[in-house]
Amino acid sequence: MAFANRDAALPVAAINITPLVDVLLVLLVIFMVTAPVLARSIDVRLPQSVDKAPKPALQLQLRVDAAGGYWLDNAAIERSALVAALRAATERDPGLQLVLRSDDDGDYQGFVSALSAAREAGIQGIATPR
Repeated sequence: MAFANRDAALPVAAINITPLVDVLLVLLVIFMVTAPVLARSIDVRLPQSVDKAPKPALQLQLRVDAAGGYWLDNAAIERSALVAALRAATERDPGLQLVLRSDDDGDYQGFVSALSAAREAGIQGIATPR
């Protein structure tokens, strides 16, 4: 009578962690070698900026009153002379900014005429505050 071992024929249900430990040790060595290389700083010479304050642009005030009159910097001006005055101001300072105001009771057509005169004079920066 032979005694047979039934457990010897069954496969072993255990996890072999030796390959896992091998991979982790290789990764550890790789990180240990590359970490000092990555932590080293690189000397870079960047250009320095020159801090220049921008020149403030000339601002003109143009107001259209309720009667349809035009006021350029608090001086009355006719509609026919408005384009010439604005063009002369633009030639003095090409970055001219025009602040165009209208009275609450003012005529809309007067405001549009002033806006058209400013565009005809070549003014690019037009503000219409409330």
